[in-house]
Amino acid sequence: MPMPYWRYRPYDTVELPDRTWPDVVLTAAPIWCSTDLRDGNQALVNPMDTARKRKFFDLLVRIGFKEIEIGFPSASRTDFDFARTLIEEGLIPDDVTIAVLTQARPELITQTYAAVEGARRAIIHLYNSTSETQRRVVFRLDRAGITELAVRGTALCRRLAGETDTEIVFQYSPESFHHTELDFALEICEAVASEWNPTPAEKMIVNLPTTVEHFPPNVYADRMEWFIRNFSRRDSAILSVHPHNDRGTAVATAELGLMAGAERVEGTLFGNGERTGNVDLVTIALNLLTQGVDPQLDLSHIDEVKRTVEECNELPVHPRHPWAGELVYTAFSGSHQDAIKKGMYALQRSDSDVWDVPYLPIDPKDLGRDYEAIIRVNSQSGKGGVAYLLQSHYGLDLPRGLQVDFAQKVQAITDAEGGELTAADLYEVFRANYLAVTEPYELVSYRHEADESGDRLVAQARSGGEALEIQGSGNGPIAALVHGFSGALGFPIKVLDYHEHAMSTGEDATAAAYVEADVDGEPVWGVGIHASIVTASLRAVVNAVNRGLVARAAQASALESFGSA
Repeated sequence: MPMPYWRYRPYDTVELPDRTWPDVVLTAAPIWCSTDLRDGNQALVNPMDTARKRKFFDLLVRIGFKEIEIGFPSASRTDFDFARTLIEEGLIPDDVTIAVLTQARPELITQTYAAVEGARRAIIHLYNSTSETQRRVVFRLDRAGITELAVRGTALCRRLAGETDTEIVFQYSPESFHHTELDFALEICEAVASEWNPTPAEKMIVNLPTTVEHFPPNVYADRMEWFIRNFSRRDSAILSVHPHNDRGTAVATAELGLMAGAERVEGTLFGNGERTGNVDLVTIALNLLTQGVDPQLDLSHIDEVKRTVEECNELPVHPRHPWAGELVYTAFSGSHQDAIKKGMYALQRSDSDVWDVPYLPIDPKDLGRDYEAIIRVNSQSGKGGVAYLLQSHYGLDLPRGLQVDFAQKVQAITDAEGGELTAADLYEVFRANYLAVTEPYELVSYRHEADESGDRLVAQARSGGEALEIQGSGNGPIAALVHGFSGALGFPIKVLDYHEHAMSTGEDATAAAYVEADVDGEPVWGVGIHASIVTASLRAVVNAVNRGLVARAAQASALESFGSA
């Protein structure tokens, strides 16, 4: 049975064939106004008390907000008292303007002015709902009646502003702008502006809120551009957006609204708010950062910001939340891990100041994160991620063939056990499968000589508690040891691949060597670690021989079991 789509009306579009906003590129941050302490607070199951509000306010100041809506003082005694506390205790920095919200009712406006008395500067935010549905269902007034409410409220705000020493900035919002006929939204804002009489030197704020999202962001941008073109007081107004997130497009609505000419954004940190939330100011700010634009907000300690918001709101930030979630810089996918690993190495080699790494559009370190968690290993991971963790945590730069060999062992564990393997877990698996394979042969010491005829090597080894000597010659110490083992074991051993590197820098640096060898037809990898690169290389050969013999014995045992069965 289909969903009842016939019960809903499609949105209206704007006739604007010469729209210009799609060609606009944002090159500067907007004026930010946090509504966490009012709009965000109203959406909490357990609204903030004064202590939590104070902590949140201090956080907003530290981040760099210059406009902070602190409450709805005519609707809540807690909000009124909080405003008085901030003012009377001198807690508002000189460069920060507080904002308070009020409906267009005389008694509420009067109480709102009383709440901000004594502040250096305050935004009085007046609103009334203007949509056709609200006019008909809630207020039972026509357009003229709704306009009269707004104008009367504005007149009272203007009179009270003249009676206080506090510098008043006036803001008006036609609430439910999304569902208000565009010509009426313009009409009522013109009437309010005419009553307030702003000037280019003393502007008012005209806020066009997406109180409930009813159409896509491009339609909002069209409405914003149309409004700005037709609003007669444009040079005396700051155009502001206040998007909610009912359709999940609040960030896009804000960004496209700014492209269409708005200069100011109201929202909350991480998007808390009524229903599906307000627009997320952190996301918009960091979107700007990734385009080379200074966001004018300090989010360089994102986890501290997140912890404070979670504590004050008593709501978690989702692990996949844009830019701030616990897992947003973490790759589990094998292909993603491989690309990130290669990108990080390429960036290190380039010595460039420009961040450019696949799947990481922002450097986690710019937000106070480290690289510890950008790659984590589970059953979806591949060789690239496994190799990156061993290299970044333990200095082991595995060659590609060994990456494949080791990743298969890791995959077997994650498939069988599920869950995640940490870097320490991976190292333990690596140690157990390679470095810990010390039988049947252990290299004790060696003597190496070289002249024009080649290299000769005499190795002292131990096998099963017995000492033995292995002698060989060849083109280098590795070849000489391989020659000696081939003779001692009675079957051919051949080096297929070899890699070496320093695991750290400085005089006491440790070296790692990796040898892929064919041990009687069985290709195996061996690993050796030592302060001497020659010793590390010889240990890698012995390790490959041991692993080859172990594999050979396992195959023989399996065949024997199969035959007896």
